[in-house]
Amino acid sequence: MQAASGVTRRAELLDEEEALRDTVGKWAREKLRPRVDRMDRDARIPRDLIDELFALGLMGVQIPERFGGAGGSVFMSALAIAELARVDPSVAVCVDVQNVLVNTALIRWGSPAQQERHLPRLARDLVGAYALTESESGSDAFALRARARREGGDYVLDGRKVWTTNAREAGLFVVFANAAPEHGVHGITAFLVPRDAPGLDVGPNEEKLGIRASSTCEVRFDGVRVPLEDRLGEEGDGYDIAVDTLNIGRIGIAAQMVGLATGALEAAVEYADQRRQFGQPISGFQGVQLPLARVATDIEAARLLVHDTARLADGGGSVPEMLSRCAMAKYFASQVAGRAASQAVQTFGGNGFSTAYPVEKFYRDAMIGQIYEGTSNILLRTIAGGVLGASRSRARGSRR
Repeated sequence: MQAASGVTRRAELLDEEEALRDTVGKWAREKLRPRVDRMDRDARIPRDLIDELFALGLMGVQIPERFGGAGGSVFMSALAIAELARVDPSVAVCVDVQNVLVNTALIRWGSPAQQERHLPRLARDLVGAYALTESESGSDAFALRARARREGGDYVLDGRKVWTTNAREAGLFVVFANAAPEHGVHGITAFLVPRDAPGLDVGPNEEKLGIRASSTCEVRFDGVRVPLEDRLGEEGDGYDIAVDTLNIGRIGIAAQMVGLATGALEAAVEYADQRRQFGQPISGFQGVQLPLARVATDIEAARLLVHDTARLADGGGSVPEMLSRCAMAKYFASQVAGRAASQAVQTFGGNGFSTAYPVEKFYRDAMIGQIYEGTSNILLRTIAGGVLGASRSRARGSRR
């Protein structure tokens, strides 16, 4: 759908974007929904379902067609993630990490040889994971203790990563370690490490409150040798790679939260139309109508912010602008998801507290949105830095 000027307005969807959204939504409703409860209980996404995600092209949305991917955009990844999250945020975050962190890192920073070697399989059958966080570096993500020392033509990695999403299924890890600690964050370097590398060990899955089917594991590196050709970017580029990819990652999480909020609202509206009290559906009472109206308005605002931010990312927004906008999108969408899920539980009343109904899972899954890819307070600090920095810049300009 093109605007009259030939330029697509950010709020509009192109035909191929609408087709992707509708295809993913239909698959999620028909194929994914019947499996959600079992996956949540088992805390596992079955491999055959992951294979279906690959077959649909959802694990390689942004990978260029020459490598077997869909040749899509950040915006299209966000659409797919949101549609999956309307049904199951766990599957949505599996697709999210694959596309907006792992694939983005290789597309933006990988050498031609690295792209030729890894992107076709990441589009076809290889799950990726992103190993950054450590037990002592949560919000301070760059206080890394993992080390990479040069030894001949190789690097040798030692350290432990925690909260690594997709680790159980992953065949390839994007790993961050400091190769020159004396240079602080400017010594951080990124590496591409296959799962079968000697010395790499994936720990058991964490038992979590929400997004339980999504695997989250500790990954240990004990003398893991990484050839020079598997370094991602130059030595010391790791900080820039992480900032670049985590910005896009926040768009993915924001899309996940918009999808979750939409799913929770849809469940609440359907229930309100069916549940009868005092001789009529509870949807006829203002006490039910008005809170749901506020949630619906919040979701639409969050959706437009996420769409606008994804368009900005595809259009090559500047680093300062992207830092602030991605933080805004993820912060606001995660707040909206929390409110939407809470209101859905209240609309269901006592039934909302039961695992026999879908909204208690949305409520559990919503909590992580305010934590990973930057806690809400960290994001507010980033937003404040952008707002106050722009204000100071304007003030300096007015004094000239």
